[in-house]
Amino acid sequence: MTVWAASQPVRGMLIEKSFFRALGTAVGTAFGALLVVAAGDHHLLLVIGLVLWIGLCAGAGNVLHGLVSYGTLLAGYSASLVALLSSPDPANILPLAIDRLATVLLGVLLALIVGLLFTSGQAEDDLADRVRRLSAQVLHHLAAQLGHVAAADRQEASALLSEVAAIENAMETHAAGSLRSRHSARSLRAVLSAQVAAILWLKGSATGRQDRALARHLDGAALMLDASASLDMALAPLRKALAHCAPASGPGDAAGLQRVIARIVDALEQRNRYRATGATDAVALRRHIILHRDWADAWRAMARATGMLLLVGLVWVATGWEQGAYVLLGTSVMVTLFSTFENPAWIMFRVFVWQAVGAAAALACRWLVWPHATSELALIVMLVPFILVSIFPFAHRRTMTGSVDYVMVLLLLSQPALPLGGSVATSLATAVAVVAGPLLAFIAFKLVFPTDAGRRRQTLMAMMIGELEEMAADPQAPLKRRVWEARLHHRVMRLVHWTDTIGEPTRAASEASLAVLGLGGAVVAIRELLQNASLPDALRRPAQTALVRIRRIGSRPDKAAGALATLCRRVQPFDSRLAEQLADAGNGLLGSGDALFKARAQG
Repeated sequence: MTVWAASQPVRGMLIEKSFFRALGTAVGTAFGALLVVAAGDHHLLLVIGLVLWIGLCAGAGNVLHGLVSYGTLLAGYSASLVALLSSPDPANILPLAIDRLATVLLGVLLALIVGLLFTSGQAEDDLADRVRRLSAQVLHHLAAQLGHVAAADRQEASALLSEVAAIENAMETHAAGSLRSRHSARSLRAVLSAQVAAILWLKGSATGRQDRALARHLDGAALMLDASASLDMALAPLRKALAHCAPASGPGDAAGLQRVIARIVDALEQRNRYRATGATDAVALRRHIILHRDWADAWRAMARATGMLLLVGLVWVATGWEQGAYVLLGTSVMVTLFSTFENPAWIMFRVFVWQAVGAAAALACRWLVWPHATSELALIVMLVPFILVSIFPFAHRRTMTGSVDYVMVLLLLSQPALPLGGSVATSLATAVAVVAGPLLAFIAFKLVFPTDAGRRRQTLMAMMIGELEEMAADPQAPLKRRVWEARLHHRVMRLVHWTDTIGEPTRAASEASLAVLGLGGAVVAIRELLQNASLPDALRRPAQTALVRIRRIGSRPDKAAGALATLCRRVQPFDSRLAEQLADAGNGLLGSGDALFKARAQG
């Protein structure tokens, strides 16, 4: 089973998944062994301990990213393999735990050896090439916007965001396998974050601005990237563009454009540093990369796993059904491992179907084929065709989802040892207990905090609004602007990804992101305004009112828009640029905030 779970088509993923599978199994095995010793013969204590541990791991796995998340989830249900299978005797738990761990490590080792011999490494240049081409496109769009030459329209900008989201979604695979790969992924993520900032500026900038000299510098950098020139050659015109773009001159969005170009220059310099040294500056990259963590879904995953497993465990303890341990084991695997998937209920139904097929195959092998075997080697040889038949569904896109679970259940239910024991009734009861796991998980994912791409998108938008409300209440908001923007850029990528996943146009998602960016900028500007000790009361009072209204923006966005409009009128005679910024924020709130506030209400 471990060979199937650890095998990967790309070397980097193979190495890293094997490592985290071994580590997660070791941690889970240790906890399971200690739990059995602590619980003794008290199955209720065993169930409670398992439920709390698995629930905690399910929650943590939904907060973490990549294969670290996988290892955390594995540590949760690996404890079940020791605590539940074979009804372990507390006195003999150490040999059993060592046996479980050694079995997994052997599977990991074999998968690793065969994988390294027969799989190819993922070419780093594939993803880096996509980022380079996208960087060139973004710079061309910026130049066109500033030069009024074939200016990029909103639809094209939304398409750029979709490509950014698609690349970011593939970044975990790119980062797997080595520290160098992780540094590469971080530098590429910094470039993607800068591209998001540029695309949002494109969508929200004033179309009347014209600066042909700046456009020429940006276009020159884009041409260097198009020609696959060195990053030094591309950075030279970009540095000229940054020096040319003075925030004190031009329309109100000039300062925003300078920040955008500065982000691009900084990110490409970090990428250039990686290309030269194989490493990145972690402190510098924190200005660009703060990953979104879905705490809301993490709490839901923890509550779902804890509640369902506690229910199953209590039924097992109350009934004393021998196969109840298999039900609890199967449910613990399914309700944790698949909680991070985009649509776990959809996948779980297919897993249930394939596990039922695998259970039927295991019963057929045990009672129709194995009785003719004369040795244990013959048992294994007879089992192989049942395994190899899985190649056909696994190779077709319509049947591959869940098909690996056919093999998992087949192997779980097969005990190739002579003499053959048990009865048909016992084997059938065990098979039903195992298949009940994904069925119960399907019910949990469908009814208990149901989740899918659409709901994840709503949760994400609600978190974006919630962070705006927190910023409005925080006097230190100006000092935290970089952190907020870096996190927002990653959230925009995830928001566009979820939107693309459910098949909706990305324009609404990008408009909503632009509205959040404008409102956040307005909050920072108002806070900076209030720091002026000589500010007259005629401005201080409406500024404070605007912040109070933004703190309740999730429930009354119209009040916030009204307060911004009032402040805009009062500020206009004193600071026309600030008035323009506040007007843009209010217009963005009224024009593209509906989806955000609906999500906030539902969240």
